[in-house]
Amino acid sequence: MTRDASTVERAFRAALYDDTDAGLDTGASLLAADTGADGELRLRGEEFVAAAWQRGWQPADVERLVRRELHDTHVRLLAGLIRDQAGRDRARGPRWAEQIAALPAAPDRPGDRFSHATALLQLHRLLLRLPTLEPLEEPRRARGPAASRTLGRIRALLAKAEATGYPEEAEALSAKAQELMARHSVDEALLAAHAPAPDAPGARRIGVEPPYEQAKAVLMDAVATANHCRAVWNEALCFSTVVGFEADLEAVELLHTSLLVQATHAMTRAEAAQRAGGRGRTKTFRQSFLAAYAHRVGDRLAATAKAQVSDDLLPVLATRDVAVTDRVDRMFPETTTTRMRGVTDAAGWAEGARAADEARMGARPRLP
Repeated sequence: MTRDASTVERAFRAALYDDTDAGLDTGASLLAADTGADGELRLRGEEFVAAAWQRGWQPADVERLVRRELHDTHVRLLAGLIRDQAGRDRARGPRWAEQIAALPAAPDRPGDRFSHATALLQLHRLLLRLPTLEPLEEPRRARGPAASRTLGRIRALLAKAEATGYPEEAEALSAKAQELMARHSVDEALLAAHAPAPDAPGARRIGVEPPYEQAKAVLMDAVATANHCRAVWNEALCFSTVVGFEADLEAVELLHTSLLVQATHAMTRAEAAQRAGGRGRTKTFRQSFLAAYAHRVGDRLAATAKAQVSDDLLPVLATRDVAVTDRVDRMFPETTTTRMRGVTDAAGWAEGARAADEARMGARPRLP
């Protein structure tokens, strides 16, 4: 064993397999005192990242967890490790590359070696303890230029709908986005049905972060179901795995994000009105608001989806639904249901339902 590796090994024994602050300080002190250990430490960090990929994690998953559990410094250290490891890794597909490109810049090396070593060891502690997740596959068909342009237009329309202060403009922008989503989904379904090698359902993980994560997960499920997908919520790790065909997965992520933004704006306005009436902010009001919003939006999406599909498209969609269900059953052979907690505020429920009725989803055009 080389001197560098010996220092790293002793630091890891002290800090990674002992959760105490004393062990962390000991490990950081060892690494800070030995500048020759830096190269070995970097390689070991890359090994932890590669092990995370073997356990089913993806770059965006790990970044989301590190951002929630640690600090921005750790997120930037992670970004550097992931990019370094990617240079030695096999090609993993366009979505993987997009996730890496979206990571923040790695930090400049600080002058305080002890603080830098402490942050690295804290990050390594988290990476070492990552559980195994269901593996996700890259899309079988690459996104074409036309699809990329369409998704770019949808994103731009939803961003404008969220930002405008004029309800009529927001509704018109959201309606146009919904029209593009519907057309894109149908085009992709028909293309896959007639392709020599039919597409297959994939999956992606979408963060469902506290607070009020139960209501957000219900909203995710409603949006997924309306777009021919299925969502499975992992409460402990704060994400939902959405299973479906690629065009529909894109629509779910975009629409769920937009509706959450609209719900947050509406809840802020409702709380301001409550305070003006002499009532203070309460957690149960916000939980009840978002729960009602999620359920009412789900009802609206389900009714619209059912009404807008023509009979001649039903066989294609039915075949895809079977494929999605089969993929979910294979990925998650055991799932459980949970009850919504903390939905006890009548005013919050009423305001949330009202906001859902006013949410800018627009009407989907009848599918050809």
